[in-house]
Amino acid sequence: MRRQLFYIPLSLTFFLLLVLVLIFGLSFLFFGVVVSAFTKIGFSIGNAFLILVMSLVGSSINIPVATLRSNAPVVREDYIRVFGVTYRVPVRRVTRNETTIAVNVGGAVIPVLISAYLLTKFPSSLMLAGAGILIVTIITYSVARPIRGIGIATPALVPPLAAALAAILLTSIIHIPDCPIDQCRVVTAYAGGVLGTLIGADLLNLGKIKDLGAPVASIGGAGTFDGIFLSGFIALLLI
Repeated sequence: MRRQLFYIPLSLTFFLLLVLVLIFGLSFLFFGVVVSAFTKIGFSIGNAFLILVMSLVGSSINIPVATLRSNAPVVREDYIRVFGVTYRVPVRRVTRNETTIAVNVGGAVIPVLISAYLLTKFPSSLMLAGAGILIVTIITYSVARPIRGIGIATPALVPPLAAALAAILLTSIIHIPDCPIDQCRVVTAYAGGVLGTLIGADLLNLGKIKDLGAPVASIGGAGTFDGIFLSGFIALLLI
């Protein structure tokens, strides 16, 4: 008699219930981590939760701001049949590509507004934050790569690691009397992660986007969990 070695030792209903509990548990854990990260930069728990909800909702909203056009040469193949024989003839044609540049609300607008708010609320951290933004911009621009049909891609962890390390290094070397180390560090990390990624990955590469053949290039990217949002969020977790 053949034994069945692989089977679910629970009823299907109970197994699905456990899966749902696991999914919701991980979701609440993630929300808790995000909220705790934003409380580091002075937001209340209620405001941090509101920011997260607005980012999630805004991740589906892309605001078109410009259209880029370019003429790209494309080699296509035509087939000609002569006396029963088919010949393949490559033909060079020029096609016009149009790329819509859009700004994602959840992935770009909200993080940039938060960065602007922090810099105006803590003006004493402006110099260190500016240095952090410059460092992250240079590093992000050096690793960003144009991908045909998609846009500009960067390694996910490089910008937030650069932002966190820059914030720790700068605040350890430079001491500003009116700016406590912890305050300067979180502002520098978040602003550097957000604005450095925005400038280094997106703004400095706008000239390359029109030749990549992507129909839409969204600054802030594929929603809330794009590089700009994640860079600021992960940078906060790392310090």
